[in-house]
Amino acid sequence: MAGTEQTDAERGESDDPVLEEAAGWVARLSSADATEADRAAFDVWLAADPAHAAAHAEMDALWRRLGELPDRRPEAPKQPKKSKSTTGTRRGRGPRAVTGLAAAALLAGVLADRYGLVDRWRADLWSGVGDIAHATLPDGSRVDLNTDTALVLRFTAGERRIALLRGEASFDVVPDAGRPFTVEAGTLSARAVGTRFFVRADGTDSPVGVAEGRVDVAEAGRRALVSAGQAVHRGEDSSLTAEAANVERSMAWRDGRLLFAGQTLSTVLTELGRYRHGRILLLDRRLGERRVTGAFDARDTDEALDAIAATMGARIRRVSPLLVLVGSPL
Repeated sequence: MAGTEQTDAERGESDDPVLEEAAGWVARLSSADATEADRAAFDVWLAADPAHAAAHAEMDALWRRLGELPDRRPEAPKQPKKSKSTTGTRRGRGPRAVTGLAAAALLAGVLADRYGLVDRWRADLWSGVGDIAHATLPDGSRVDLNTDTALVLRFTAGERRIALLRGEASFDVVPDAGRPFTVEAGTLSARAVGTRFFVRADGTDSPVGVAEGRVDVAEAGRRALVSAGQAVHRGEDSSLTAEAANVERSMAWRDGRLLFAGQTLSTVLTELGRYRHGRILLLDRRLGERRVTGAFDARDTDEALDAIAATMGARIRRVSPLLVLVGSPL
């Protein structure tokens, strides 16, 4: 991939990371325990991209508009004061305060959805950010859940169906010709009888890879039969094609390893960002075009960032636990 800018597919077509970040900053800076370090980190984030200011203004306007909604109910008649009564305390949380709490709750709901809490609540199996989980399904098949993954099981006497709500999972399927095994990720479906393969639900250009057997992949009326040692590729015209791929390397995360061979640094940082809370922001385009080959521990992305800094001469600045700048001119 040329350049450092992420495509919609890399970011995930169903998600807007800039609005997510902006909502997080609004919630953080509106809290009573916001610090000067938080405000300094926010200023850095704001200056990194003109789109950040527009997104923050949108989320901040939503917060303020909801927080200032007038209460149109008739005002209740005032009651005489009573000594040691709790009435005054309740009245202290008037319409504006209550509406402000409602606005906070609404924004919290938006953030909960964006950060996967809703998906986890719906899921039968899930993993947290930075975690890798393993499980045996009711039919004896094995599933491995990559970071921030959630899925729903829909097993019946006639079929084995899984809805991948978010993230990435690999499957080692027990053969059963009478019960096809299908994984759905948004509009994409991958159907197998007995095989070992992975599926990603984050909008990547290569959402399915096969290590053993064959998988029939379908999306929007298009199909591709993917064999062992291949991954499906989404074209710009939404076509699906099976291409040769190092699937075992792509699935190394199951053992807690992230393997890269000649990928751009921008791609590597995007992958590392999946395994940690917050954001890794690349601020040096030329640095992002340099190629990376190496193995990293998926459970220790800070160590990976330090290794990149040491081997590539990259400047790493940890503004906060939720924000890391790479190649920063500061």
